[in-house]
Amino acid sequence: MSRQIPESELILNADGSIYHLHLKPENLASRVFTVGDPDRVEKVSKYFDQIDFKGQKREFVTHTGRVKGRRVTVMSTGMGTDNVEILMTELDSLVNVDLKTHTVKPTQQSLEIIRLGTSGSMQPDLPVGSLLAAEVAVGIDTLMQFYPQLKGSQNWSQLVRDTLGLTFLPYQASASAELLAKLPSEFHRGVTLTAPGFYAPQGREIRIKPKLENMIERLAELEDEGLKMTNFEMETAGYYAMGQLLGHRMLSLNAIVANRPSGQFDKEAEKTMDRMIHTALNVFC
Repeated sequence: MSRQIPESELILNADGSIYHLHLKPENLASRVFTVGDPDRVEKVSKYFDQIDFKGQKREFVTHTGRVKGRRVTVMSTGMGTDNVEILMTELDSLVNVDLKTHTVKPTQQSLEIIRLGTSGSMQPDLPVGSLLAAEVAVGIDTLMQFYPQLKGSQNWSQLVRDTLGLTFLPYQASASAELLAKLPSEFHRGVTLTAPGFYAPQGREIRIKPKLENMIERLAELEDEGLKMTNFEMETAGYYAMGQLLGHRMLSLNAIVANRPSGQFDKEAEKTMDRMIHTALNVFC
């Protein structure tokens, strides 16, 4: 018999919806596009042929509808892997837990979750305006210190730990090979570093000097099996790791809006993001 999950562990709202996302199973499609900024949800759903559901709680805004006859969901997550952990756990619970009995379903469903985000490049030859798919992601946040060991290679984790002299081992996870294979050639492939913050954890200095000197330059020199570390952001490794543990297919797409070596920012960042959104919907719907 499946374990009874206590109400204090799997919290529901008064209407039966799951706590943070405020969604019921029928509000969710099996293919989910995610964005960080709540205002960006409408920039995706404007391309839907129809919208059947809209919901919002906190930073989690959800639109579910249809594109070319396929049912899809777009939702916002806010920033950081702490939010990603909430999102992934509750999305999984919506499809793999019976919310009425608080028990795990005997047959598990795998969602396809595609992140549409922005990122900064750490390579001179990855200019602003580029589109990049994260083939591998490395997390220097501590989320996975609280979960079981991830399967697969941890070469990048060890390289990053040794290069930066970290006192903990970062974690490494990969995109879905099936979803990666569907992308057109305009998407670069790379290794994404997921940081626990936007400023010092990504090597930025405003008034406080970061503890890790020349962080970007040192990471940009790393290479493993023909791949280089390409970009920084704040969510992808959390997505990939939680996806691996829960059995969901994951892909993170990045609009490169800043080039850190050159100090450039994409003056047409919104157009770059819109191009990525439009391309992703065409490819995956």
